[in-house]
Amino acid sequence: MSLTKPQIIEAIAQKTSAERKTVEAILDYLAELAYQNAKDEFTVPGIGKLVVVDRKARMARNPKTGAQFQVPAKKALKFRISKAAKDAILDPTPTPPINTSTATPPATS
Repeated sequence: MSLTKPQIIEAIAQKTSAERKTVEAILDYLAELAYQNAKDEFTVPGIGKLVVVDRKARMARNPKTGAQFQVPAKKALKFRISKAAKDAILDPTPTPPINTSTATPPATS
């Protein structure tokens, strides 16, 4: 389940004891800043960054008819997730290192 904008606003307002109107204004301005600055790369600290990438021209195929056609080069917008966000989401419990100091030494004959 994804959070809606009102749910995000409510969660931030409760956590920070700020008014909902203030939190909503901050979120709206953050989005506006992202739209204005994405061409130069826009970073949301701890989450990731918006970057513009160039996609090369390529040949594609219509899966229904099998006909090939040329897809022109274009610019695209990508969101690159930060390492901190990946680690927090994908690996919440790191495995503890193996303790080799308590291992029994090999027997000598």
